[in-house]
Amino acid sequence: MPVRQMKESSEHHLVIKTQLQNSINPAKKAPKTVQNGKGPPPQEPHNAKPHSQSQPPPPAKNRGRRRSRGGRKSDQGDVPMRPACRPCTVANKPLSENPGQIVVSSTVNGPVENGGNNSCDVVMGFPTSSKSLSFAPRPGYGQVGTKCMVKANHFFAELPDKDLNQYDVTITPEVSSRTVNRAIMAELVRLYKESDLGMRLPAYDGRKGLYTAGELPFAWREFKIKLVDEDDGVNGPKREREYKVVIKFVARANLHHLGQFLAGKRADAPQEALQILDIVLRELSTKRFCPIGRSFFSPHIRTPQRLGEGLESWCGFYQSIRPTQMGLSLNIDMASAAFIEPLPVVEFVGQLLGKDVLSRPLSDADRVKIKKGLRGVKVEVTHRGSVRRKYRVSGLTSQPTRELVFPVDDNSTMKSVVEYFQEMYGFTIQHTHLPCLQVGNQKKANYLPMEACKIVEGQRYTKRLNEKQITALLKVTCQRPRDRENDILRTIQHNAYDQDPYAKEFGIKISEKLASVEARILPAPWLKYHDTGKEKNCLPQVGQWNMMNKKMINGMTVSRWACINFSRNVQDSVSRSFCSELAQMCQVSGMEFNPEPVIPIYNAKPEQVEKALKHVYHVSMNKTKGKELELLLAILPDNNGSLYGDLKRICETDLGLISQCCLTKHVFKITKQYLANVSLKINVKMGGRNTVLLDAISCKIPLVSDIPTIIFGADVTHPENGEDSSPSIAAVVASQDWPEVTKYAGLVCAQAHRQELIQDLYKTWHDPVRGTVSGGMIRDLLVSFRKATGQKPLRIIFYRDGVSEGQFYQVLLYELDAIRKACASLEPNYQPPVTFIVVQKRHHTRLFANNHRDRSSTDKSGNILPGTVVDSKICHPTEFDFYLCSHAGIQGTSRPAHYHVLWDENNFTADGIQSLTNNLCYTYARCTRSVSVVPPAYYAHLAAFRARFYMEPEMQENGSTGGGSMSHGSKATRAAGECGVRPLPALKENVKRVMFYC
Repeated sequence: MPVRQMKESSEHHLVIKTQLQNSINPAKKAPKTVQNGKGPPPQEPHNAKPHSQSQPPPPAKNRGRRRSRGGRKSDQGDVPMRPACRPCTVANKPLSENPGQIVVSSTVNGPVENGGNNSCDVVMGFPTSSKSLSFAPRPGYGQVGTKCMVKANHFFAELPDKDLNQYDVTITPEVSSRTVNRAIMAELVRLYKESDLGMRLPAYDGRKGLYTAGELPFAWREFKIKLVDEDDGVNGPKREREYKVVIKFVARANLHHLGQFLAGKRADAPQEALQILDIVLRELSTKRFCPIGRSFFSPHIRTPQRLGEGLESWCGFYQSIRPTQMGLSLNIDMASAAFIEPLPVVEFVGQLLGKDVLSRPLSDADRVKIKKGLRGVKVEVTHRGSVRRKYRVSGLTSQPTRELVFPVDDNSTMKSVVEYFQEMYGFTIQHTHLPCLQVGNQKKANYLPMEACKIVEGQRYTKRLNEKQITALLKVTCQRPRDRENDILRTIQHNAYDQDPYAKEFGIKISEKLASVEARILPAPWLKYHDTGKEKNCLPQVGQWNMMNKKMINGMTVSRWACINFSRNVQDSVSRSFCSELAQMCQVSGMEFNPEPVIPIYNAKPEQVEKALKHVYHVSMNKTKGKELELLLAILPDNNGSLYGDLKRICETDLGLISQCCLTKHVFKITKQYLANVSLKINVKMGGRNTVLLDAISCKIPLVSDIPTIIFGADVTHPENGEDSSPSIAAVVASQDWPEVTKYAGLVCAQAHRQELIQDLYKTWHDPVRGTVSGGMIRDLLVSFRKATGQKPLRIIFYRDGVSEGQFYQVLLYELDAIRKACASLEPNYQPPVTFIVVQKRHHTRLFANNHRDRSSTDKSGNILPGTVVDSKICHPTEFDFYLCSHAGIQGTSRPAHYHVLWDENNFTADGIQSLTNNLCYTYARCTRSVSVVPPAYYAHLAAFRARFYMEPEMQENGSTGGGSMSHGSKATRAAGECGVRPLPALKENVKRVMFYC
């Protein structure tokens, strides 16, 4: 293969990675404080320095942590609810809005009984160890609802009775590839199983861990293993490499501890034992299939389907061992992923570009797309017969193959690539107008002609899919419940765990029957609409209802509005007709909506979005003599690229305009359902309410209606795979009405790349004039609640989305502390009790109807009924969690949301939190359906997604960091700048007050 020597760059790049330090103070023993029968995380010491944004905690990484728990909380009884009726007023001191006020001691509310508000002093020293914190125990099981049986994709796993031993593996020279490590260990087991290993069949994790059932005959031993290097990219015969493998005994897993934990007698899960069992059950599948994370894929499970541009879908299955109330459980679910199709590279490039590349020259844009598509992809050569060496593509030559030459000796004798391949391999390069692939590193790059390479099978595609590819992949993954259940059963049978040599070796037995679980169907809540409508109250049926004969309970007024048409396909008459019908629907639904725009509908080109928006804004202002537009309608092309994001960024951070976008396809094909849904969105964006829970305005919701309660939702969205430096976006929303808990204000901030802990919940910084200033999203939302309701929140319910199990402790420790500090900064002795709930959608538990033929137990899609809740058998042995399917399925198999109550100072019963969560799912503003995730968490996700559009366009393209808080203006700029994260532009005040993200 020709080799091109590349000159080493004289320019040196120094990359400095900031070491994120833990802002939590070193652990100090503090006097225990009892609150609600448990010790809450105290605050910082009296002499602590103000919490600074310049010292964020270490990033929460997506890996499991050892979950050692402290003692369990004492049993908590039901809290009597104070009989209350609107306006449910509570006399309180006003929240301090002096940002310079610092409170270094605080009180914590005791149990709220009969509306009382007891407090006790706490020492403000924050625990840094998870051992000082225990999660909320299950307070009992729910009883509300109609009982039924469902099936879950959990399979009972019998606990082995053998000792599990862990050994450390050191391979020299060090190998980075798990595949090579496994090959080395497989050869070691083949050679030494019957001798040195004492007939043991070990399981190996591909890194440092080796596990056996029973002890090996030694505590330490060194082996020499020779392995043929299949991926050696050097010319000549395959090399044989020798490795030194040292195996050393580390520890014995405590299965008695695991048994006690499963029986609910211990609160701390023995993670080591669970990890070993998981590795054992994955060992055979790792050899049979392509492992990706916790899933296994194969082109033979189901025929791969083409996704377009050189990609195809592979089917597979997810597998994980889980501790549950029924004992150990093996969770099996179906999975699909995009893989690069193992095509000849020339054919792949043709698919990628969507054109014939053999006869037509490539443009510069084509070369850029090919380079992006092939960089990092592994290819094998096809011009050497049975020798199929593998290489990883590092780049693409800028010149065509026919122009490439390289030195063949020290005298700089040059030879063309075409000549080299003809003379060396007898291979004639046909398509010399194509560039060559570059493999190897920058110092020593090798050339490979495209037509001499084929893509290696089994490479997952990790970059962003386009819309067509996403649609094609969803068609593959979307399965009706009965089909998915059958595929899961076929998978468990095909895996044949009873014949698995590793499962046999370790004494693990897996049931082949789906777990049968008792569930309950919670009743749908009554919804309240305006008294002027024919239907004042509504009881949803199977998770849905409509707006016929109903009027919004708080319909807003839109007097001044305008419309911009960015779609060249939409004629003036069509856009006028659409706007007229939309205005009419808003009026019918309960809004006061001026049928005429301030100015005639303005037509504009998408590439002139900023110019068009500012033109309409200023012309409208002149027409209304300085009164601002209340609403901007925008008609967009169906495929509008960056137009939507640019429009939202300009409107919400520059002009202060509330906007509603409509796609061309909906303008041409107007349906009443579409117009009704758009009117719902417009009303809440204007500050109105569409509906409220009847129990809310009757003050009948336990632990919400009795005293002023604020409900938060929080989420962090991370950049997509492949983006190495883009910031993560955190969003927090909070209810701004009580007792209705329907309207939510939202704030966002950008933070360090892949940082899961929300940095801007509470922060302090130094102001030259005011001194130390307190701020942050929690504090600002508490103040806005006070302004909106006239009450200060006396109870906090915090729904936190997007947290994996391995991050539970880290997130709870940091974010609960931030909530505490935010409250204490507003007023001395202000510490409302907090309930902290993690919401998870990215799990693999699926619930199926016990009898698919029984139409009374399923919805139209064949899924379980909305309101189905499970808190037994497949849930955690001791902790307070439950699965809730709050929505009706549309297509595919419904995924229940998993709610895990990590901290509960409000003493919720199981029925209390389950019913509250289910009822809130009927208050989602954008449609007349119950939704799958509790709305505050849903809104936080929408707000975080919206904030991605606020980053400067060039920042989005080159992946440079951007961020800060769009709610805190210059304060956020300063704080974010200290961390090296650029601030997002601040939201305009009038936008911030409403549900702009809907």
